[in-house]
Amino acid sequence: MSGVWSFNYKNGAVRLVENSGSDQRPKPEGKVLVHIPSNEVITSYEILEAKLLSLGWERYNDGGPDLFQFHKRSSIDLISLPKDFTKFKSVYMYDIVVKNPNMFMVMDK
Repeated sequence: MSGVWSFNYKNGAVRLVENSGSDQRPKPEGKVLVHIPSNEVITSYEILEAKLLSLGWERYNDGGPDLFQFHKRSSIDLISLPKDFTKFKSVYMYDIVVKNPNMFMVMDK
């Protein structure tokens, strides 16, 4: 029996994904950021910015040409995001989740 161990962050389960022929690695699953109170999938920075502004985040303009940044006056937290939404990957999504408990979650597509 050969394969790759896969960890599911959603429920903490670990399972063995067995090798099946030519494809030796499991394909990565796409992730989406969901605003919990509205159950809305974040599909653009315009939507995300509106949600963050309503939570007290403000645009921070020292991000340079490649970054959008947000900060909260009441904390030292800073959210940095690539200006190109196609580069908005799960690492940025989890950063938003950690800094906004119970407001956002990351889900598989």
